[in-house]
Amino acid sequence: MEYKKWYMEYKIHKNRPGLLGDIASIMGMLNFNILTINGVEDSNRGMLLETNDDNKIIALRNLMENVGNITLTALRPPKLVDILAVRHGRFIERDDSDDLKTFRFTRDELGLLVDFLGEIFKRDGNQIIGLRGMPRIGKTESIIAGSVCSKKRWIFLSSTLLRQTVRSQLLEDELNPDNIFIIDGIVSTIRSNEMHYHLLQEVMRMPSTKVIEHPDIFVRESQFDYDDFNFIIELRNHPDEEIIIEHFTNPLSDF
Repeated sequence: MEYKKWYMEYKIHKNRPGLLGDIASIMGMLNFNILTINGVEDSNRGMLLETNDDNKIIALRNLMENVGNITLTALRPPKLVDILAVRHGRFIERDDSDDLKTFRFTRDELGLLVDFLGEIFKRDGNQIIGLRGMPRIGKTESIIAGSVCSKKRWIFLSSTLLRQTVRSQLLEDELNPDNIFIIDGIVSTIRSNEMHYHLLQEVMRMPSTKVIEHPDIFVRESQFDYDDFNFIIELRNHPDEEIIIEHFTNPLSDF
């Protein structure tokens, strides 16, 4: 049987001496490989495990539920958020509603955001990612850094990073679906020309990753809707900052 990875997480109610040693002994007894272990937030600990016997997962769950001073909170095949939680020691904030594709970051979590984007960008096929945030907070820089982490080339279809960029055509090698296409949702839908819009339609049909800044305006001004997006990412200066869409519709605003 092939080896499979599992994510285990438990909450510590009382961090007594020898607690981690007891849990490590259980892993050794069941012949688990511990790939990564880290504290997650204040009182949780996460582990990435590996085993070639699914029956041992059942045994592990039963044993962990009888270890004192802890509560088992997760034992499952790892999701991307699990891998990043163990790697960075903190959880990625999710939307409180049923919209589980929305992820929230603050500016002091740019390293975590770049790592998150890098892992997403490694995936093949069609992906549409929306990135919300106020001006000069690091949206475009994070996308570029994520592209570097994934070892993929980024292509600006539209942007205001240095000056307003509106592409009307791409070179043959730029049309490679393995590239990351960066789109400013305001420039492409409100401040562009017909040739750019035709190119935008072509890129949106490609089996590639597209990252759209200002996705709300992009949806409002185009035929696309929120169901077309695989992820929506929100970047704020602080958790309570409000992302004001009206700011971006002001013709004099610096977005």
